[in-house]
Amino acid sequence: MSVSNAQPVGIRENKLDTFPKLLLDNAIHLGKKTAIREKYLGIWQSWTWKEMTDQIRSLAHGLAAIGFKRGDKLVIIGDNRPRLYWAMAAVQCLGGVPVPAYQDSAAEEFQYLLDHADARFVLAENQEQVDKTLEVKDRCPKLEAVIFDEPRGLRDYERSHLYDYDNIQEMGRKFQAENPNFLDQEIAKGNGEDIATILYTSGTTGKPKGVVLSYDNLLITARNSIKRDNLKQDEEILAYLPMAWVGDNIFSYGQAYVAGFCVNCPENSATILEDLREIGPTYYFAPPRVFENMLTTVMIRMEDAGWLKRKMFDYFMGIARRAGINILDRKEVPISDQILYAIGKILVYGPLKNTLGFSRIRLAYTAGEAIGPDIFDFYRSLGINIKQLYGQTEAAVFVTMQPDGEVKADTVGTPAPEVEIKIAENGEVLYRGPGVFQSYYKDPKATAETKTEDGWVLTGDAGFFADDGHLKIIDRAKDVGKFNSGAIFAPKYLENKLKFFPQIKEAVTFGHEKDFSVAFINIDLEAVGSWAERNNIPYASYQELAGHKLVYSMIQECVEKVNSDLIADEKLSGSQIRRFLVLHKELDADDGELTRTRKVRRRIIAEKYGVLIDALYSDKDRCFIETEVTFEDGQKGSISADLQIRDVKTFSPQALAS
Repeated sequence: MSVSNAQPVGIRENKLDTFPKLLLDNAIHLGKKTAIREKYLGIWQSWTWKEMTDQIRSLAHGLAAIGFKRGDKLVIIGDNRPRLYWAMAAVQCLGGVPVPAYQDSAAEEFQYLLDHADARFVLAENQEQVDKTLEVKDRCPKLEAVIFDEPRGLRDYERSHLYDYDNIQEMGRKFQAENPNFLDQEIAKGNGEDIATILYTSGTTGKPKGVVLSYDNLLITARNSIKRDNLKQDEEILAYLPMAWVGDNIFSYGQAYVAGFCVNCPENSATILEDLREIGPTYYFAPPRVFENMLTTVMIRMEDAGWLKRKMFDYFMGIARRAGINILDRKEVPISDQILYAIGKILVYGPLKNTLGFSRIRLAYTAGEAIGPDIFDFYRSLGINIKQLYGQTEAAVFVTMQPDGEVKADTVGTPAPEVEIKIAENGEVLYRGPGVFQSYYKDPKATAETKTEDGWVLTGDAGFFADDGHLKIIDRAKDVGKFNSGAIFAPKYLENKLKFFPQIKEAVTFGHEKDFSVAFINIDLEAVGSWAERNNIPYASYQELAGHKLVYSMIQECVEKVNSDLIADEKLSGSQIRRFLVLHKELDADDGELTRTRKVRRRIIAEKYGVLIDALYSDKDRCFIETEVTFEDGQKGSISADLQIRDVKTFSPQALAS
C-alpha cells in the first residue's frame, strides 16, 4: 500500500535557497523584530534580526581571518546558546558545514565525530567542552583550532590553538573593514543543493553515521511544515533540546529563519521549567518522556495537596476527559459540559497550564517514542493542541504529521506535504520526499543500504496504514521477532506500554525464539521516591529503593495491567510478560546501554546482562550480578546486587470475561 501527500506548497523561493540568504533578507524585512533571546544570570537578553545578522557577520569574517575556507567543517558542542546558533550561520555564510555534537558525548564519542567529520575547527561552549576537545586533540590530526564561548576557567590555558569567541569577532570586524564585499560574495555563491549540515545519528546499532542534509532538504521541509501548521512570525519557541538533534535544526533554526519567529534559549538545564513558564511559548516540542515527567510532577503535587483541592481537581478533570478533547477538535458538546468546562478553565485548567508554562501554546508536538494514550489525552483535554509526528534525521524530521481534527493517540498521522509513503511486503515503512538526505558522510555502502536509487528511504520501522489512512508504527522491523509458537513478538510495543506508567522510567523486553516474554524494569526515581516518602519507606539509594518488596509489588501490578490490556489485541495477546526483575541501576548512555537520545541498545544490554536473561528463563527467584558503571566524573567502578525475580499473572480471554 502506498499513500502520498505530494501536492507542492508553492513557496520555493529560488532566491532564498540558503540560510545565509534568508538571514540577509530577514535583516532587511524583519530588522527590528526580536530573533533570539537568552536568559543569562536570571535576565533575558534579546537580539533583533538586524543585531543578530551583525553578530554573525563579525564571526564569519573572523573565521575567514583564521583560515576557514569553503567546504571546511566546524564542530559545535555545547548547550543551546545564541552564539552557537550564530556560529552555524557564520559557517554557512562561508560555504562551510556546521556539525553539531551532543554536549554530553563522552571523549571517545566526541573523538570519533571529530575524526570522521574531518573537522579543522571546533567551537566549544565552555571549559568542560574545551577540556574534552583538548583531551582528544592529539588523536585528531586534522583539528587545528578550538574556539571557546565562555572564558571562565580558561585564563591560564596555552593559547597557540585556542581562540576566544570575542577575539574572533574583533578580528572579523577588522577583516570586514579591509574586505567589505567579501562575505556578500561568499553568500551569493551558495545554492540550495549545497550541504547545509551534517548531523550524526545516535548510533543505536553501531557507530554513529553522518547524515548529510542540503539547504533544499531543510528549507523546503521547513516551508512545507510551516504552511501545514499555519505557523506565524509571532510564534515563540524554547530551544532546549540538543543542537545535534535534527528536530532542533528544523524547529529552532530552519523554521525560525523561514517564518521569522523568535527562539528562546534557557539559562541551563536546571531552569528549563522556570524559563518555560516565563516565556510561555506558542509552539513547543518535547519527546514523550518530558510530557510524562511533567504529568508525574503534577500528580505528585496533587497527592500532597489538601482534600478540597484534590476533590476539585478530580471533578474538573473528569469534565475535561469527557468534553475537553471534543471542544478542542470543535465537535459538538452538550451546553452543560461547555459551561462546566468554562468554569474548569478558571479554577483548574488555566492555573495548571500556567504552572506548566503552557498558557499560550497554540501547537505542540511529540515524537521519538509512542506516548501513552492517557497522557496524550490528559494534555489535549486541557485544551493543549498536542499532536504526534513520525520522522527521522534522514527525512529532515517530517515523514507524517497529524492534521488538526484528526489527532489520535495510536497513530502518527498522514504523509507530510510532498512526502510519499509505502509499506513493503515485509511490513517495513518506506518514504521519499524533499527532506530525504543526500548520503551518509563517507559511507556509500550504508547509504545504498538505506536509500534506493529512486529516492525511497528504508526506515527500518514496521508499520501499516489504518483504514482512515493514518500510519501506525509497531516496532523497529529488525526487532520484531517471533515466539517459538510462531506468534509475533514486538518488544518496543511492550516497552512503550510499560513506560506509560509513571513508576516505570525504562523497560527492555525479551522473547524472540522463546516461549514467552520477560522484562527488565527501571523505576522512575522521582515518582517512586515521592511514593516512598508519603508511605514512610526509608531508602538511601536507587538500588535500595528498586529492590524493596513493596516497589516490586507496585511494578508487578503495572505489568499485570499491561498483560490484561494485551488480551484485546489478537496479534499481540501471546506477548504477555511472564516474569520480570527491577534492575539495580538505571540504564545509562555513559555505560553504553542507551544512545544519547535515550534509545535502548538491545544488543549491548543482552550481552551485558545475559546472566539475568538466563535467570528469567529459568526457575530461579533470585540472581546475583556485578556490573561495571561509569560515574559522573568519568571514573569506572562496579556495583553488585542479588536481584529478585517475580512471576506475573497472565490472562486468557475467557478468564478476563469471567
